[in-house]
Amino acid sequence: MKTALRTHVGRVRQVNEDSAWVDTLGSGLIAAVVADGMGGHKAGEIASGLTVESVVASLSSWQEELGSDAAAIRLKELIRRANSVVYETASGNDQYSNMGTTIVLALLDPNAGLIGHIGDSRAYRLRAGELLQLTEDHTLVHELTKSGQLSPEEAATHPRRNVLMRALGTDLQVEVDVLRFDWLPGDLLLLCSDGLSSLVEEHLIKDTLTEASSNLEQKAERLIALALLAGGDDNVTVALVEHEPDVGVAGGGKA
Repeated sequence: MKTALRTHVGRVRQVNEDSAWVDTLGSGLIAAVVADGMGGHKAGEIASGLTVESVVASLSSWQEELGSDAAAIRLKELIRRANSVVYETASGNDQYSNMGTTIVLALLDPNAGLIGHIGDSRAYRLRAGELLQLTEDHTLVHELTKSGQLSPEEAATHPRRNVLMRALGTDLQVEVDVLRFDWLPGDLLLLCSDGLSSLVEEHLIKDTLTEASSNLEQKAERLIALALLAGGDDNVTVALVEHEPDVGVAGGGKA
């Protein structure tokens, strides 16, 4: 599998409050995480950074098979552990009292994937030219859309479209959504902060990911460029994993 990771502060913000990491675990799994922090006085940067650090530390001893119930349980546990780290840090420092973060974390073996997430950072899978959003946003407008109170078009421009119903680190306890998906040779996984998904239309994301003449790093760079072209009013982060028929890993890194 190949990986690529890119992040950019954007055209408006002074601080990049996104944090991300992609690597191969000792167990052979590919792990990728994107966290989009929030809060004043650089608190969002602290929240997302603490979250990624906690996740990386927890994953260092991962041994569970992705198809097992134990894997889903442990994934929830390690995200809740990160929640505790951020919450306790915020509780002990008035400067960080309102900080929190989203998280989308994916684990991949040659046949399957496991995702845990909170907030509106997303996971997409590209297969045979079709882009599928795997995660469900934990936002006010998504809840209103699901209940029929808003159309998708209204939700896209709603003044409260960035209001989260759930975030990591803002409460002592948090609900974590976990999902499994099949993962086949030729598939591509995208994790991103809403600095991409809220600014760049899905058909443009799909067109970029299906561009045959671009390698994975170029696709990541192109997605960042599209977000900046659309205004770049938020930090933007993308993590890509490509499932190739041949076993092998390239890339890796932390942002």
